[in-house]
Amino acid sequence: MTDVFAPRGIGAQPVPPRGDRRFTAPALIAVAHGSRDPRSAATMSAVVAEIAAARPDLDVRLAFLDLSAPSVEQVVEAIAGQGHTHAIVAPLLLGSAFHARVDLPGLLDACRARHPRLRLTQADVLGPDPRLIDALRDRVLDAIGTSTTLPADRVGVAVAAVGSSSSAANARTAAVARRLAAITGWHTEICFATTEPTVHEAVSRLRARGVDRVLVAPWFLAPGLLTDRLAAAAPNLTHAGVLGVHRAMAEIVWDRYAAARATALPLSA
Repeated sequence: MTDVFAPRGIGAQPVPPRGDRRFTAPALIAVAHGSRDPRSAATMSAVVAEIAAARPDLDVRLAFLDLSAPSVEQVVEAIAGQGHTHAIVAPLLLGSAFHARVDLPGLLDACRARHPRLRLTQADVLGPDPRLIDALRDRVLDAIGTSTTLPADRVGVAVAAVGSSSSAANARTAAVARRLAAITGWHTEICFATTEPTVHEAVSRLRARGVDRVLVAPWFLAPGLLTDRLAAAAPNLTHAGVLGVHRAMAEIVWDRYAAARATALPLSA
């Protein structure tokens, strides 16, 4: 019998034909936000490639909520057609906002209606997991480089996020900044790409604290139009890289996978 192969891409592996239930563990569908900027999809593809490399025994797929391909519906269609009976859907999102609480559950409900034999279990979002804040620290250290001899309390970091109309969501960014300060000794302030405080306001507050060097640390998974906007707003500052590919990402996603799988186990009895 000739093997049937998954589409080329993330997690492409030999898979059994329809009806042959040789899958011993749920597939992982890692769902990213999506963007018109091709750098975003390329970065998330690299992130998911590293996630997949940590578990080569499992079928790992990348899907996007919007603006990039493949869509969640396309990936669900593919794994259902290959005989999977269960998939864990892990949102590659930094917060549990509208996309995680409304958009993705709605998409999965529609997929369940089309594929009643495929169980879809949504895992928790990524952050703010402490390991991601460690990754943010690593990105700032990479940007600082080895040439500086400044003590930690002379460094200021503007933690930059998307920004939201929700004060609770913006407060979560403030919590990230506080955690970063606690583990590094750096002075931190928050700023947003779409609302206030702006990067200029954050820099002014840091300068008022007497720091000698200010950097911008994007609390973003991938580059795109908003990180470009932040860079354009403060072109004379050093901007750290986005979180992107980092060992913490695979660790967190597989932890979310395991927790979601454990939660779903009683349903299979």
